[in-house]
Amino acid sequence: MIEFIDFKNKDSADLIKDVFLYPLKINSDESGVLVETLRIDWKEIYGKKREFFMQYYSVTPPGTARDEDVWHYHPTVQDDRFIVVQGATVVAIADNREESPTKGLLNLFHMQSDIDPYILLIPKKTLHGFLVVSQKPAILLNFPTALYNPEEEERLPFDRAGIKFPDDTFFNWDIIRKLFNTNE
Repeated sequence: MIEFIDFKNKDSADLIKDVFLYPLKINSDESGVLVETLRIDWKEIYGKKREFFMQYYSVTPPGTARDEDVWHYHPTVQDDRFIVVQGATVVAIADNREESPTKGLLNLFHMQSDIDPYILLIPKKTLHGFLVVSQKPAILLNFPTALYNPEEEERLPFDRAGIKFPDDTFFNWDIIRKLFNTNE
């Protein structure tokens, strides 16, 4: 069985070391919605070696995975902080860090913009990617802990990473697509 983590069940999940979920509060009234997305007093997700360096957003169509057949990772300095502000995604994080007590663990985070929004801290050196599982495009914000540097990002094919689902098949987005009935 594949387990998806969201903010409601995060405390009962076996999380990868250094992964952190921080709740976002939706403030709404007759004039609309306001959500604080990153504050310097959120000590678990911001602070020494997790300062703010830049922010960007991506818009991704339904059923599309960023990095379809490979894991994305930052080998030296960059942590990512993802927030989904429109639509829904599954963010996959796999731990392949030799020194980590959670080496080999795969976490799948179901992030929905309108249900319990949160910011997800993705530690450096962990493999990650995301797939849009909503019927509308997803908008994802990232607040990385370093300025963009093409030398600070690498990719590793799924079959070379050795990360597997409980049924012993290598990680791939098609299994997630089937579970969420999304088509590429």
